[in-house]
Amino acid sequence: MSAKTPLFLVSVGPGAACLIPPLAQEALEQSDVIIGYELYLHWIEPWIAGKEIHTSPLTQEATRARLALHYARAGKKVSLVSSGDIGVYGMATLVFEEMSEHDIFEPIVVPGISAANSCASLVGAPLAHDFAVLSLSDLLCPWSWIEFRARALAQADLVTALYNVQSRSRREGVYRILDVFLESKNPETWCAIVKNAYREGQSTAVCRLKELSERKFDMTTTIIIGNRYTEAKQQFIYTPRGYNGWSGSDILTQHAIWVFSGTSDGNELAAKITEAGLRVVLSTATQYGRELAVKSLPEATVQAGRMGEEARLNQLRASNASAIVDATHPFATTISAQLIRAAEKLKIPYFRYERPVMQSPFPVISCDSAAEAANIAVQTGKKIFLATGSKDVPIFVNHPEAGSCEWFVRVTPDPVHIEEVLRVGVARDHVIAMQGPFSRDLNRTLWSGWAVDCVVTRESGESGGFLAKAEAAHELGLPLIVIQRPGLDYPWVTADMDLLVNLLIADQRR
Repeated sequence: MSAKTPLFLVSVGPGAACLIPPLAQEALEQSDVIIGYELYLHWIEPWIAGKEIHTSPLTQEATRARLALHYARAGKKVSLVSSGDIGVYGMATLVFEEMSEHDIFEPIVVPGISAANSCASLVGAPLAHDFAVLSLSDLLCPWSWIEFRARALAQADLVTALYNVQSRSRREGVYRILDVFLESKNPETWCAIVKNAYREGQSTAVCRLKELSERKFDMTTTIIIGNRYTEAKQQFIYTPRGYNGWSGSDILTQHAIWVFSGTSDGNELAAKITEAGLRVVLSTATQYGRELAVKSLPEATVQAGRMGEEARLNQLRASNASAIVDATHPFATTISAQLIRAAEKLKIPYFRYERPVMQSPFPVISCDSAAEAANIAVQTGKKIFLATGSKDVPIFVNHPEAGSCEWFVRVTPDPVHIEEVLRVGVARDHVIAMQGPFSRDLNRTLWSGWAVDCVVTRESGESGGFLAKAEAAHELGLPLIVIQRPGLDYPWVTADMDLLVNLLIADQRR
């Protein structure tokens, strides 16, 4: 046991008396002098009665540290008090910086509960795998460093707890950092907002990364940004620990062909390219798409999640992608245009695979857009079945003449898509979540069971089940409104998978 006089560096956690550790209580009771910010001293009143107490404003941390050293050098037992953990963005560093090699007191750090831990406990278990903390205060760190570190954390996809997110003089910085995270992370990433953890006025909220920019914060707020595997359940979020839930495919393969797939034939094409002995990274927009892709290619490197154009470009550049194969849905022209631009910027080949166009052998009402289809649908039927995908559903439901229409919607069994159609007002019992394509008989049974009087679909080709829908509608005597594929000037396109694979082989051998 050391004979030196102790200088206790005491952590008192988030502010709840029940979370102040016994070791902190012992240190306070042993001390002659207590030094701290006034708010923190209110939390520890039972253990400091009758002691010499010194307080100073929140911004005078260095003054408090020097005062603690002054009394410790005079032989007093001192407790320097900090919220959270005194060693995490706390006062302990200031003491060690000011200490001399010849000081005769003994600094004793009493650990506590940092904001990342206390806030995480209120919203579930988001820190169960690798995580980081980042302070957004630029008082002691240049803003350029904060932004640089935020970008690195986002690219590494680490769960991140943001401290000191907003103050009266620093309102916009947090929104800039959120934009930085959106450059590299899926906008659908689960996040949590915690204010006044374990204090009066405590509040918690769970939301998506894309929603954070609409929120208001303050200095009592901690934001936790999850990683691509963070999940939500009830009002909680949690991050799987790994082991069986993660795979080596989470580290992107270098110098690979990137196949962007949103369809079953896209996954089939990726399998053919892999069978030809070429390295492939398969990219899907959603986690559900990832699940389907992994079933088709269990050993493949699969990257899942929507992201911004710049974030995708950075990812392709960082992985030294050797070519882009665009096998996205025929109606996903926005992503196709972005992939064309990415290939031009990176100076790598772009190949477009698109399933063949299919003409219906039965009468249909053809239109060029979802808006046009909605105009026709509300004039044609009252119980309208939508097989257009969740993205276009609001165009129909919110149509100014939709008044008495009932909407029946089929979407893929992806929670994101189900949530989208429920949010715009489609009745829960009017939604069916199934993976297509669907047979003529299944379509007949579903439509007759719901007694629909109009069907709207996209020209999705044979692999999208278009013919089966056309046949079922014709046999039931239902008007079939068909949205034709949007036009896009692809630099190169084919419907022949074998031709595309052979071209890729030849290109990779150059």
